[in-house]
Amino acid sequence: MAIGAVISHRNFTSFISSGKLHLPEPATAQSRAETLSFSSAQCVHGNTYSENMCNLKKIYFVSGYRNTISSHGLNPATGNMLRSRATLLSDDENKKFPMTNHKQRARGICRCFVSFPSESCNWIKPVQQKDTSISNRPTLQPRHTTINRIRADYKSEDYDVAADLDSLVSSEGGASEAVLVGETKPWWEQFPKRFVIVLLCFSAFLLCNMDRVNMSIAILPMSKEFNWNSATVGLIQSSFFWGYLLTQIVGGIWADKIGGKKVLGFGVVWWSVATVLTPIAAKIGLPFLLLMRACMGIGEGVAMPAMNNILSKWIPVSERSRSLAMVYSGMYLGSVIGLAFSPILIQKFAWPSVFYSFGSLGSLWFAFWLSKAHSSPTEDPELSAEEKKYIMGGSVSKEPVTNIPWKLILSKAPVWALIVSHFCHNWGTFILLTWMPTYYNQVLKFNLTESGLLCVLPWLTMAVFANIGGWIADTLVSRGLSITTVRKIMQSIGFLGPAFFLTQLSRVKTPAMAVLCMACSQGSDAFSQSGLYSNHQDIGPRYAGVLLGLSNTAGVLAGVFGTAATGYILQNGSWDDVFKVAVILYIIGTLVWNFFSTGEKILD
Repeated sequence: MAIGAVISHRNFTSFISSGKLHLPEPATAQSRAETLSFSSAQCVHGNTYSENMCNLKKIYFVSGYRNTISSHGLNPATGNMLRSRATLLSDDENKKFPMTNHKQRARGICRCFVSFPSESCNWIKPVQQKDTSISNRPTLQPRHTTINRIRADYKSEDYDVAADLDSLVSSEGGASEAVLVGETKPWWEQFPKRFVIVLLCFSAFLLCNMDRVNMSIAILPMSKEFNWNSATVGLIQSSFFWGYLLTQIVGGIWADKIGGKKVLGFGVVWWSVATVLTPIAAKIGLPFLLLMRACMGIGEGVAMPAMNNILSKWIPVSERSRSLAMVYSGMYLGSVIGLAFSPILIQKFAWPSVFYSFGSLGSLWFAFWLSKAHSSPTEDPELSAEEKKYIMGGSVSKEPVTNIPWKLILSKAPVWALIVSHFCHNWGTFILLTWMPTYYNQVLKFNLTESGLLCVLPWLTMAVFANIGGWIADTLVSRGLSITTVRKIMQSIGFLGPAFFLTQLSRVKTPAMAVLCMACSQGSDAFSQSGLYSNHQDIGPRYAGVLLGLSNTAGVLAGVFGTAATGYILQNGSWDDVFKVAVILYIIGTLVWNFFSTGEKILD
């Protein structure tokens, strides 16, 4: 068998192997040396016959005892012939390595001599090369002839070329040909597609909270214009949750059945339209404003279940906490942007400008979503095979959910731990989300602009600490700590941290310390993204949308009752009473979570 030469150059874009004879082409010694080199083997008995044709060697194999390995090439600098020769031990020495028939593989220890040309092309004395061996040679077939041609064409550009060299080897003397063409793709096309999905979900949640918290700032000038008292303001703030509550479970079922892409796209368009129409509804009358805020809640209600469904299919377990933390940090940054820019827009263009400007951004997001997003990796024709294999992790993609096993789901204690913990968590979170600007204005005596800017700090802290918590959680899992333990640790921080800092608000003496306590409370709350908010995909990835719909329904009820109750408490009590209720619920949630939650899959 012929030993195919290894043609190497730093950059090449095509590699052709063929069993046909290649006739010489006119070329200088310089170009020949750059493109061609050959290696051949002879195994002969008695006389050896070989034929050289312009650096191409026709080799005849006959079973025998003497084996000579030779290679020929050209010196690229001088154009002279280079030759290396290795001769197997023969005659008496060959007895150490007997070859009884032509089917036996050639094995032996050889002495290798390398000769270099002088200026006159005469060969100088060979130099012996030591410790060279040849073993496991292919079976030598009698009177078998193979003529190989190997040619490499290359350019000076850098390309990445991956080839399976085994596919280029001809079997039984047959010809094989392969052409490999390398391309350098732009960086945005090489960016992992799963991270594109994460970024699109991140931007959707950024818009979600921008449109939600703008009412927290706009409600101050609106209440003065329309003469609303604290109870009316609480009613308006809670009306958002009426619609938000209705679509949690429905959105989860819808996402699990028809895919998260359609559901999340619908939600963004729906709440964006409702945001734009809010000023018009407010000027018509209070009932219309309440209806429009409820419609906005309907659109945002499907967002979290749809996102959870998409990420459960696109993100492997090793990246789950970080990805969810990234998406939820979009909510926090949305609060930062909404609270920071709303006062500026209100002062320059009046309060309706906030709703018009924020609501119009949804149309831009929707255009990108339609062109780039897919509900699962199996539906994306542009996804590379390598990334798809990494995402799927060797698992077989299952059919979309057709029937929801409600009895099985509701019979599991970890599911109820999720529901109760989500309620306790959201009571405090939504109070801070909706009432914080009012607290700064009434208690700390900040003006409208200062209230909006200072509200940015706690949410910015949450955005930072959510990603830190996600990184810590994934690192702990990768180092062997059980998912159950990691989820309990992260959620305990998410409960006990806010509880501690809220208790300190009644003791602080300066507005700066109050803002610091708020920031620390929200920062520790962000660890919940690696706790209960990641747990839906742990215990039932196939029903992740439904599970989040269930638990977030309880969370929305906490938002509805908590926001309305806060307005009632403030009419008859103080802010200290508001914070005490939140602290009690945080402690209850900590106990329930640590006793009944798990990170193992319980639903399939």
